[in-house]
Amino acid sequence: MSEAFEFGGRLPAAFMNPGTSSFSEFLGQVAPDLLPGGRELPQGTGTHLTPDATTIVALTFPGGVVLAGDRRATSGNVIANRDMDKLFRTDEFSAVAIAGAAGIGIELAKLFQVELEHYEKMEGRSLSLEGKANKLATMIRGNLPMALQGFVVVPLLVGYDVAREAGRIFSYDPVGGRYEEHRYHSVGSGSVYAKGSLKKLYSEDFGQQDAVFAAIQSLYDAADDDSATGGPDVHRKIYPLVDVITDEGHKRLPADEVERLATQVVEGRAQRPDGPTAPLH
Repeated sequence: MSEAFEFGGRLPAAFMNPGTSSFSEFLGQVAPDLLPGGRELPQGTGTHLTPDATTIVALTFPGGVVLAGDRRATSGNVIANRDMDKLFRTDEFSAVAIAGAAGIGIELAKLFQVELEHYEKMEGRSLSLEGKANKLATMIRGNLPMALQGFVVVPLLVGYDVAREAGRIFSYDPVGGRYEEHRYHSVGSGSVYAKGSLKKLYSEDFGQQDAVFAAIQSLYDAADDDSATGGPDVHRKIYPLVDVITDEGHKRLPADEVERLATQVVEGRAQRPDGPTAPLH
């Protein structure tokens, strides 16, 4: 436990003043060792300490954005987890998904949830989507010492921008660089295959149902070529997780609806193993 919380000790000054609207900044003052990037690892520590979360996809459609992820986590060539949840609702109009070091990524996503809640309580209003994207970039930059030791986390932030009335996607690099992506994007070990699939399937006039179906198709294609990405497991009933964010807010698609769409994809691949093709003209 941090010395700041030792029994009988005086509360740090940070508890006694009005405080900052940034929870991670407050935590850095009071107990920096509790931040994901604030830990000291033993010499010789390797990345085998935590499994890797794999493929995430996101795509926009008129009126919102879809975020989807496979369920597999790997440790080297071993499947560490078959039904991992890599998607996190961060507030009413945003969500974040993680690829990379799973343990650090989950902590970072949950800390980001608290960060946004803390800001809203302190300021009496929500951050803009642009502000959320910048805030997450700062938090990733704080994880740089861990990233240099191999514990790299690459999140994907999506949200509905109330001001623009549109869904938006933001990607990051391991040192906190922030990039806005347009139409669709993917991160993780199977991202190159998922993006290749979406490049052929994506349409500007997708409805929500079409966008979800395209996301599941792209995850299937990623699993087809990337051993670290898990495809639909009809026997164990493990299917991708899908979040949709519109002007009505965030919602997780019901499991039975995703099962129906994923089963439709699997049955379609029985007839056409490589999936649907885009028209040449």
